[in-house]
Amino acid sequence: MTKKIVILDAWATVPGDISWEPIAEMGDLTIYDRTPPELIAERIGDAEIVISSKVVIGRDVFEQCPNLEYIGLLSTGYNVIDIEAAREHGISVCNVPGYSTMAVAQMAMALLLEITNMVGMHAQAVNEGKWVESPDWCFWLKDHIELLDKTMGIIGFGSIGQAAGKMANAFGMKVIGQSRHAHPELEDEMTRTTTDIEEVFRASDVILVSAPLNDESRDIIRKENIDKMKDGVIVINIARPGHVVEQDVVDALKSGKMRGFGADASYTEWTDDHTVLEGVENCYLTPHIAWCPFETRQRMIDIVTDNLRHYLDGDRINCVNP
Repeated sequence: MTKKIVILDAWATVPGDISWEPIAEMGDLTIYDRTPPELIAERIGDAEIVISSKVVIGRDVFEQCPNLEYIGLLSTGYNVIDIEAAREHGISVCNVPGYSTMAVAQMAMALLLEITNMVGMHAQAVNEGKWVESPDWCFWLKDHIELLDKTMGIIGFGSIGQAAGKMANAFGMKVIGQSRHAHPELEDEMTRTTTDIEEVFRASDVILVSAPLNDESRDIIRKENIDKMKDGVIVINIARPGHVVEQDVVDALKSGKMRGFGADASYTEWTDDHTVLEGVENCYLTPHIAWCPFETRQRMIDIVTDNLRHYLDGDRINCVNP
């Protein structure tokens, strides 16, 4: 029997440039670009399969949609799903691990280079005629920073942290990778690992946050810890908004304690409200787009399709609630 498949928030992942046809071939597919909370249960209806990214699906929806048996996530994170309730209702939840590792690490370095080299600022100045007006053959608006021999401390030395560490090494940076467990197998003349977060605060010229959000990492970038960092430290958050106390970062930027802050995450994505970081000098924000290169999204859709195909064949893979 053909199963009904509903995609609840297609547009943010696939704004018309990647085909959903491989999923459509596996069932009776209905696609919604966006789904507000009040329409979640209605749109799922009697469908057996839901594909979604950021729509919050909890116990109340499961109780209203008794046919639902599978949720395929267009993401690695699955905090938007009530996993325990899904397990109780016999609903399999499958995610997409590792699809964006290199793209996210690449964005971390893009944010860092924007802070150290200010390409956007200088390109804008040229477009505004400042180069033509310059009495010299070149000009710069702020001092640049060379990364050679600087130290990057990486909070959360998982796959993304390790990828970013290798990119930092390519710029001649030393790396301190911090995680719950030391990983001597990852060490060489340019990289060492530690379990001591205090060492990262003390020794780093650049701090990159790439850790999962949990009780240990929540608000890790706050005044108490910023005060332990080097004067002029650069901080990059490539993980979740909850890692950062944003007002403390604003204060550190304004005082000069922090040379620059870059993030692909802020509370705006969770609250639909403005962040205090907007418009602050030496602060560079991007709207949660590290994962969005075409190649990365195509890889995601391929894995989502493969997850569903395996499920329909009776073999669950990438299941987060086995």
